[in-house]
Amino acid sequence: MTLGKIEFAESDGTYVLKLTGEMRLTLCSSLENFLQAMLNTPGFRSVVIDLSETETIDSTSLGLLAKLSIMAWKKVQLRPVLLSPRHDITRILMSMGFERIFIIVEDSSQQTSDYHDITCDDCSEESTRARVLDAHRVLMSLNENNRKAFSDLVKQLEHCHQHEATGTC
Repeated sequence: MTLGKIEFAESDGTYVLKLTGEMRLTLCSSLENFLQAMLNTPGFRSVVIDLSETETIDSTSLGLLAKLSIMAWKKVQLRPVLLSPRHDITRILMSMGFERIFIIVEDSSQQTSDYHDITCDDCSEESTRARVLDAHRVLMSLNENNRKAFSDLVKQLEHCHQHEATGTC
């Protein structure tokens, strides 16, 4: 497996995010910070997520992408595009209900070469737990299967969040 990497390109308010390799929790802080800045950029028009070189993607990363779609819809009333030529990745996206919040394109012939790296930020355990919790809450909101699949994890994370100060988690 290839270590995860996030790159972006931008032209006239349209952003392309390329997620390469293993997309794991460790990249979520950097991705979330970039997405917040991107959505707050004057002139933001749309976003395309390129998963053509994504080897694996965890549920926290999926939750963050779902959150991006929901926020982009609120800002510009357009569903983002997900380029997903890998059948295994597309199957995961469909099982999570992403066809409701993204336009999923299985052809990746559209390539951009002027990508810039998104710097990876380290984050605290508390910050990471909060991101994981938020991402999974978003996934749970997409459909009943997700609600069932992630409800125990969310309950455990909420319990840990409530008991952080006492160190009982």
